[in-house]
Amino acid sequence: MFKKILIANRGEIAVRVVRACKELGIATVAVYSDVDRAGLHVRVADEAYCIGPAPARQSYLNPDKIIEVARKAKVDAIHPGYGFLSENADFAELCIKNEIVFIGPNPQAIRIMGNKTTSRVAVAEMNVPLVPGMKENLRNEKHCQEWADKIGYPLMLKAAAGGGGKGMRKVDGPDKLMDAFRATKSEALKSFNDDAVYMERYIENPRHIEIQILGDKHGNMIHVGERECSIQRRHQKLIEEAPSPIVDDPMRQRMGEAALKAARAVDYDSAGTVEFIVSGTTKEFFFLEMNTRLQVEHPVTEMVTGIDLCKEMIRIAAGEKLSIQQEDVQMRGHAIECRISAEDPDNDFLPTPGKIVGLRIPGGPGIRDESGMYEGFEVPIHYDPLISKLVVYGQDRQNAIARCRRALSEYIVKGIKTTIPFHARVMLNEHFINGDFDTNFIDNRFNMEDAERERPHEKVAVIGAAIKAFRLDQKKSRTSLAAKEGGGMNPWKLSGRIGSHTNR
Repeated sequence: MFKKILIANRGEIAVRVVRACKELGIATVAVYSDVDRAGLHVRVADEAYCIGPAPARQSYLNPDKIIEVARKAKVDAIHPGYGFLSENADFAELCIKNEIVFIGPNPQAIRIMGNKTTSRVAVAEMNVPLVPGMKENLRNEKHCQEWADKIGYPLMLKAAAGGGGKGMRKVDGPDKLMDAFRATKSEALKSFNDDAVYMERYIENPRHIEIQILGDKHGNMIHVGERECSIQRRHQKLIEEAPSPIVDDPMRQRMGEAALKAARAVDYDSAGTVEFIVSGTTKEFFFLEMNTRLQVEHPVTEMVTGIDLCKEMIRIAAGEKLSIQQEDVQMRGHAIECRISAEDPDNDFLPTPGKIVGLRIPGGPGIRDESGMYEGFEVPIHYDPLISKLVVYGQDRQNAIARCRRALSEYIVKGIKTTIPFHARVMLNEHFINGDFDTNFIDNRFNMEDAERERPHEKVAVIGAAIKAFRLDQKKSRTSLAAKEGGGMNPWKLSGRIGSHTNR
């Protein structure tokens, strides 16, 4: 086992990895940018080094700087977390070149699965079902028009090197095709430094369901069940749960087998996730992509299986065999994760960086808070606004939803606006409660105004509390004034008279 690991990330995922390392008896090294000097991940690690100014390209996305710190700190391995360099095959190779273990899959697997067109080719050879579409990139506008005529509408344009919901556009008709093609290429170049774009059929009533897999360096590979990730905004996941409300045991087995085929196509040897798009009407599923890293939503799988995916990932990188076999995997109960972000859900989810001046974390049975914040922490504007993940566990889905409502009502973050109110409203939405949703849920079956109407009792309570506070404030100020002017008048009697007058 490793003696010391550097975590090349920040925020809650860096804290999560530090905790896993400590439980394994491994020393930890944190890295931070100038604005993250007081970050929680810096505080909980054994050592910490500054790697540059706030912009990610000069710090967390600077591979040479991270390797320099790794060599200085004499670490055995680097854990990339998710985002930043986690799916960068060149960085994985740079680690190997410097005789530092990259805690992730082999570089070739990252390279193939990191490109949507090459990954489609690879899994097609393993007979994994694919969304009808291209296995090559669009060359020009004429080529784009030819493929659109073949596939039909609606269709999806996607950045070949895409991820995180970026570089994706639905096209409903030919009049929008060229504008969407040019816009997708532009966004792809800006986000991934690669303007390659391809096309595939749009699946109606789509649900986003993914399968967690684990593979070691000895050829052993298992899947660890599914996660439902359909509650999204602009292709960004907001709420995840395990198991999926629409997946039964036979479907789970078929999807698990397809995910393992996809992983074997690249000799996968780490924790990873195979994502599928599923028709909410027919339950047909199609390969979407593979994320060659630990997922943001991995805790829900850990909650229902009891498997520590972060520790397994580290053990695999150290050369150990999987500690569990396929028959050992069982999903019990239900888990839900709400991504708490520094965004204003009432203002188009705009980022709300700033200082957290008050904080109350929910607790009690079945509650897990994965956080990178604390009271007094300054949320920077330079990075992803995710500040915490609230994960709840219940004996079944309805119990988990009820527990999530309770936990969200306890969760208080003062100083900035967060997505906590949004999550609270989703947990009251009848379509969500009934499992009747797809990736278009927010656009079609949920909006903030309807959510407000769904909880009139909360408005009444807030108004009542405001009136009571106003009356108490008025009562105190009048009592104080009367006592000063009345020379010893009993304030309680005066208060009583004011109260009676007010009630009339």
